[in-house]
Amino acid sequence: MIIKNVSLDIVCGVTSTLPSTGRPEVAFAGKSNVGKSSLINALMNRKSLARTSAAPGKTQTINFYNVNEAIYLVDLPGYGYARASEEIKAKWGKMIEDYLHQSKEIRCVFLLIDIRHEPSSNDKIMYQWILDHGYEPVIIATKLDKIKRSQVQKQLKIVRQGLNVVPGTQIIPFSAQTKQGREEIWELIDQLTGMAEEEEEI
Repeated sequence: MIIKNVSLDIVCGVTSTLPSTGRPEVAFAGKSNVGKSSLINALMNRKSLARTSAAPGKTQTINFYNVNEAIYLVDLPGYGYARASEEIKAKWGKMIEDYLHQSKEIRCVFLLIDIRHEPSSNDKIMYQWILDHGYEPVIIATKLDKIKRSQVQKQLKIVRQGLNVVPGTQIIPFSAQTKQGREEIWELIDQLTGMAEEEEEI
């Protein structure tokens, strides 16, 4: 996709009513230090539209990024932040579940997993949660630049087995530093949202 304009259109907190955007949405879920903001910035060709932070757990809202007045990239609250209280964790969980349950525009849910580590118990819960809501998540294995090329296949296998993924599940290795995986993610988004056909018509 050629990025013409992007903006943070809608921010939903715990007490907010989820919007009916009327446009295709692709959602991004992942634990709080997995590089979600960096991924979204890389996809949008922006350095700091999605706020990255040295303090994990910063995203406590659902953020809707409008791309080309055509689709929304939806940044879900990061989960698994150890210092967050149980009450806060429960609220974040409810926000994510409400979104997955209520939005009529979701075309795909991307689940981000740190390629360097075996998926955590929270990662496994989130993966199952997404499946239970009727979606087939695409896994994005982040921080690709942090491991040697010779380790990639081994680490992808650990991610695949750790999540016990459904056969045929797509796993895309990604690096926010080198942008490797960016085009592959956009091709998939274009296909799932119907943007590929629109661009062909133009």
